Amino acid sequence: MKLPVQPPIKPMLAALAREMPPPNGWLYEPKWDGFRAIVFWDGDEMLIQSRDLKPLGRYFPELEESLRGVLPPGVVVDGEVVIAGPDGLDFDSLLQRIHPAESRVRKLAAETPSSFVAFDLLAAGDNDLMALPQAKRRQRLQEILGDPAPPLYLTPSTSDPATAGDWFERFEGAGLDGVIVRKDDLPYLPDQRSLVKVKHQRTADCMVGGFRWNRGEEGRLVGSLLLGLYDSAGVLHHVGHTSSFKKAEKAALVEFLAPYREGAGEAGFGRGRTPGGPSRWNQGRDLNWEPLRPELVCEVTFDHLQGGRFRHAATFLRWRPDKPPQQCTYDQLTAAVPYELAQIFSRR
Repeated sequence: MKLPVQPPIKPMLAALAREMPPPNGWLYEPKWDGFRAIVFWDGDEMLIQSRDLKPLGRYFPELEESLRGVLPPGVVVDGEVVIAGPDGLDFDSLLQRIHPAESRVRKLAAETPSSFVAFDLLAAGDNDLMALPQAKRRQRLQEILGDPAPPLYLTPSTSDPATAGDWFERFEGAGLDGVIVRKDDLPYLPDQRSLVKVKHQRTADCMVGGFRWNRGEEGRLVGSLLLGLYDSAGVLHHVGHTSSFKKAEKAALVEFLAPYREGAGEAGFGRGRTPGGPSRWNQGRDLNWEPLRPELVCEVTFDHLQGGRFRHAATFLRWRPDKPPQQCTYDQLTAAVPYELAQIFSRR
């Protein structure tokens, strides 16, 4: 490609933090929930490169086609591929794009078109900008993109920690699950965790509807607890699992859960989404599980709710014997779509 920076480039990464860094030369941005991507565009050829250095254009044909018309040529831009829906960013729709059938990808591209949110500039014209300080790269990015047309967007950025703190509180959920913090004098450092991502630690009270044995240690060690939440119609849905137990705790759970196994039948998961439901992500895995009577409630921490499920395994905090199982509802997890997100994507 006719660019001063050639693919592939490993993106600069972020280390997790639970608290905002004190104000001292930092730039703050919303943390977008999508597919990290670096776009190379020389005016003739375009490559949308994924975080693992693979081309993404095959899965987002509508994005590549649209970016050719709105992204200035001769640039290398770091950002995030997202799909915005009425309730915020829709990561489930992104996952559905990774499909082998081109016809399926084209159908989804028409139904749920994607967007690209730019947040860093690695090259422009004949200039490699990776050695420039972050603040200057941000300034060049704003100058080059100006007021971009959809599906290209420029992420909000601020040097004010109070504004960043406000974003952190209001952006919880809706696909914006934290804040990215960058040193304003930082060069672009591929594959180095030189950024800071401040993420929420969200909690939920869940009904424990079943469990799975530790593989190969059935009857002796509990591997994971299966978590459920009730929808507005009172139907219990499996939302994920927690397996954050030490070996001694897994052994103790066998005796603790024994009374709740008696007369459990299919528990409450029978009507709603059940554990072990088939998907393209779990083919070939042993998904057998043991039901429990719907009487146990535990509190867990999780990072993100996606499509009505926890995206990653939750972390067990404590049992909640004071909490009626029927109060373990999705309502406790609702989050308003931030004003900024609605404003950004209302131009579609």
